[in-house]
Amino acid sequence: MRKNLILYGNGGHLNSVIDVVESNNKFKIYKIIDDKISNDRKKYKLALSKEFLKKEKRNKNIHISFASIYKLGRRGILYKKLKDNKFNFPVIKSKLSYIAKDTKVLAGSIIMHNAFINSGCKIGENVVVNTNALIEHNVLIGFNSHISTGAIINGGVKIGKNCFIGSGSVLKENINISDNSFIKMGSIVTKNV
Repeated sequence: MRKNLILYGNGGHLNSVIDVVESNNKFKIYKIIDDKISNDRKKYKLALSKEFLKKEKRNKNIHISFASIYKLGRRGILYKKLKDNKFNFPVIKSKLSYIAKDTKVLAGSIIMHNAFINSGCKIGENVVVNTNALIEHNVLIGFNSHISTGAIINGGVKIGKNCFIGSGSVLKENINISDNSFIKMGSIVTKNV
């Protein structure tokens, strides 16, 4: 039996999140909430987040389904607030992704289609590993970071919290990316940032 899942965020990234959620039979989208409802999604129930969160019982599964590329801190603050209010943050994994058996993926993270995560990695809470991202062995990704489409993170890289790694970026092995870093699309990073 599928578990109900609330999605918080009604922007463009939500389309990809819905596709990942519906690619397996683990969750059923119960409702989509947002600070303002602008898109018409006839297939799903929509609600304003303020009203919904005032009256909704806690202990429900929720996922933050907006990317907030330029304001990752907003995602992190919301995650902590909802977690403090007893919402559950399951890990969401595409059936089309690969995650090594000894890799740990923590609460609230989503692994999108065709992402590949190799051995010995640790993916922190509330992380987005987007479509076609390649994460090699022994990589650590901190809380609330976003690894964009087609990024290549080589072995031993440590990525801090609230980091954005742009599409098609390549990170050399064994480097450190400090908290709150923004790596623009197509970057080749060969030293600590």
